[in-house]
Amino acid sequence: MKLEVYKSGILSGHQNPIFAIENGPEPHILFTAGNDKGVVQWDLEKMAFERILYPLQFSVYALHLIAHTPLLAIGMRDGKVAVVDTSVQRLAAKLEHHQRPVFGIKTFSTKPEMVVSSEDGTVSVWNTDTFRLLYHFQVSAQTVRTIAISNDEKWVVFGTKDGKVKLYNALDYSLAMELPGHTMPVTSLCFSPDGRFLLTGGRDAQLNVLDAVEGFSLAKAFTPHLFTVYAIKYHPTLPIFATGSRDKSIKIWGADDFRLLRIINVERGFDSHVLSINDMVWNSYRNQLVSVSDDKQVMVWEIAPQQSDKLR
Repeated sequence: MKLEVYKSGILSGHQNPIFAIENGPEPHILFTAGNDKGVVQWDLEKMAFERILYPLQFSVYALHLIAHTPLLAIGMRDGKVAVVDTSVQRLAAKLEHHQRPVFGIKTFSTKPEMVVSSEDGTVSVWNTDTFRLLYHFQVSAQTVRTIAISNDEKWVVFGTKDGKVKLYNALDYSLAMELPGHTMPVTSLCFSPDGRFLLTGGRDAQLNVLDAVEGFSLAKAFTPHLFTVYAIKYHPTLPIFATGSRDKSIKIWGADDFRLLRIINVERGFDSHVLSINDMVWNSYRNQLVSVSDDKQVMVWEIAPQQSDKLR
């Protein structure tokens, strides 16, 4: 597949590095946050700043829209999670449990539970109807940096600072097994849309492909970037996925053969990020890829098959 890539816009306004990005409850809405101590709401239809959704006292490391709701969970440096109702711009809950920064937040579609991971090495599970703490348990002696939930919602995977990838049963949060990991901290996790593969990225610049059908065995390992792999994101409909890295590049890969299709960086002639790319999302408004960086910019990318491919 040959891809056409161009930048459709830059969303400017952050004064500090941006660490997290999340889609809104409506397709054209986008949220970003980082060292600015507040969550910014953008309108992709107008390609413009809309409002400060919610001001905060601490830096934000994680954003997650709770499944089937307008509620945005915000993980902060002080260890707390603020839950903001985006429809009325009001704090719905403040979850006070972790004493160290929160790095990962995920929710289920099939049950009202939210999983939160922290620098303290523990994970907490919350009821998203009452925001009552259900469980908390130790996963690692070091930071639990990232979380992934399998497509069938049977498994929860945690990536840790000591390079471990740990598989837990989503039913009772019991440890199932330790999966092939990394030589340095695990910084990104992502299941493929068909549920066949679990992709893991690390500070060792490696990307591991684990076969979820074959007991999460290591199917492939390669070096996609020069430095840390901070984001792995599959396109919602096309057989491609994107990776973003501290090496300032975005790379687009074939989902079937893991072949490199395009490189988006300054060296390839793109008006792209000049510092670390920290997070990305595919936004469903126009199936655009949106990236955020230490350079304080939010960049919106159009990525689509070339016309000749579309006609085949």
